[in-house]
Amino acid sequence: MRIDLYSDMVCPWCRIGKHNLYRALKLWEEKGGEPATVHYHAYQLDPQLPAEGRPFEEVMLRKTGGDIARLQGMQEQVAQAGAAVGITFRFDLVERMPNTRLAHRMVALLPEEKRADAVEALFRANFEEGRDIAQWSELTAIAADLGEDADRLSAQLEEGGGNEAVDADLAQAAQIGITGVPFFVFNNQYALSGAYPAEKLVELLERAARKD
Repeated sequence: MRIDLYSDMVCPWCRIGKHNLYRALKLWEEKGGEPATVHYHAYQLDPQLPAEGRPFEEVMLRKTGGDIARLQGMQEQVAQAGAAVGITFRFDLVERMPNTRLAHRMVALLPEEKRADAVEALFRANFEEGRDIAQWSELTAIAADLGEDADRLSAQLEEGGGNEAVDADLAQAAQIGITGVPFFVFNNQYALSGAYPAEKLVELLERAARKD
């Protein structure tokens, strides 16, 4: 079973969707389902952000038309949805809305088997620790925590490493017609957009397996 997951590290529903996917895979395998491999793909909710990002509250208020109450309500909804599945969101600590291209490039340079942990580490850094994941130093520190050679990775990024892979993902997302994430593709046959509960994802896994 192949699952392609398009997501962005500044998308809180992507974090919830990823969590639900892995819970679904556990349920699926407990029921005797075939092992699945998850392939991560870059998507940018706001590719027009400058490389250094912008103040988080400024960006979010622009999206809500300057309505602080609406923004607080949206964040509370996300926090509650996260808490319901054991995920913490600390929007009070987030100061910057980063351009995530560099973070996506870093993930693309990692071995496939380390990308899930890298994406989760980036989610945690952004949403729980308030770290600016547009910063080179933060990304290399996260890579080092994952056991990667931070100096080697930094050199690869300096040379433009990961750009081609990210561009390919973004082009593929556009071709598919993706306009929101998380976006899941099961066995190149069934697609689902949104942070659905694990049980719903299990249904898609079963349908894709029957199609085989």
